[in-house]
Amino acid sequence: MPASPTHPELGFYTLAGAPKSPRDMLGELAHAEQLGLGTAFISERFNIKEAGALTGAAIGATSNINIITGATNHTTRHPIVSASWASTLHIMSDGRFSLGLGRGIDAMFKAFGMPLATTESLENFAILMRRLWNGETVMNYSDVTGTYPVLRLDPSFKLDIPLSITAFGPQTLEMAGRSYDNVILHTFFTDETTERAVKIVKRSAEKAGRDPSSVKVWSCFATIGDHIDPALRLKKTVGRLATYLQAYGDLMVRTNNWDPAVLKRFREDDFVRTFPGALDAKGTTEDLERVAPLIPEEWLAPSASGTPQQCVAAVKNQLALGCDGVIMHGATPEELEPIVKAYSA
Repeated sequence: MPASPTHPELGFYTLAGAPKSPRDMLGELAHAEQLGLGTAFISERFNIKEAGALTGAAIGATSNINIITGATNHTTRHPIVSASWASTLHIMSDGRFSLGLGRGIDAMFKAFGMPLATTESLENFAILMRRLWNGETVMNYSDVTGTYPVLRLDPSFKLDIPLSITAFGPQTLEMAGRSYDNVILHTFFTDETTERAVKIVKRSAEKAGRDPSSVKVWSCFATIGDHIDPALRLKKTVGRLATYLQAYGDLMVRTNNWDPAVLKRFREDDFVRTFPGALDAKGTTEDLERVAPLIPEEWLAPSASGTPQQCVAAVKNQLALGCDGVIMHGATPEELEPIVKAYSA
């Protein structure tokens, strides 16, 4: 068996943002394993980042790093397809795969004619997956995606496949503590928000009769060191947060107890209001410099920046807040290398 990762508590997102080619993932994963990172997270975009294809390639290209979808959506596939996807990669990888889910973006899903996930549907889906992975035949199952007369994989299955979920609000965090194994928080959470979220998950797990330590909470922590080109730093900080504000700003502001008047000014800005697409994907350096004054420094502050040593201190603080792991978000393994080496030291 391959050696275990040196840093199981550290992860990263492969193909962060808008990559030119999905083949970039293969080199990133090889580098991540060399660095000893414990988990690679794979997000899904409906272009060249289809999660089923990427996770299969990722498992085949690696030997010890865990692979988690962070996230796909249970409303985009037949439940049997999702269940067999996970069982296939679980067995192929000797247990290194976790099926990770999220809600998705309402406006996009409505435009595509896809059902919108609810907290209840995400919990019911987790229960369904565990039943199927343990060989059950499920009759007359209904959820937001439809009604299914018979659902079954293999009666001989006894598969313990971890489930992961990205979570924002208190109801989803409580549900995650009851029903999921990894809980992925959102980027640019303040320390207070992070600490509160961890407590909600752990209390809910305990109340449900689970060992709270068995439910891992991951901080998704923007890690953008000063050794990265300034224009790229701008894209990974201002561009990324601006895109979140475009997509679900109300939720970000409400969760972090930020000033909604700032979000209102951001949205009403003529440049932002008429910008054709996501700012992190389509915005030039000049575009992002135009947007930067609209975003307060304190909104960007929950991140790791500065020297590698300063980044390490910020990452360790996320663990001190109660998180079980830290996803060093928005950076490739090449960009993370000096930080991971400082962490190892």
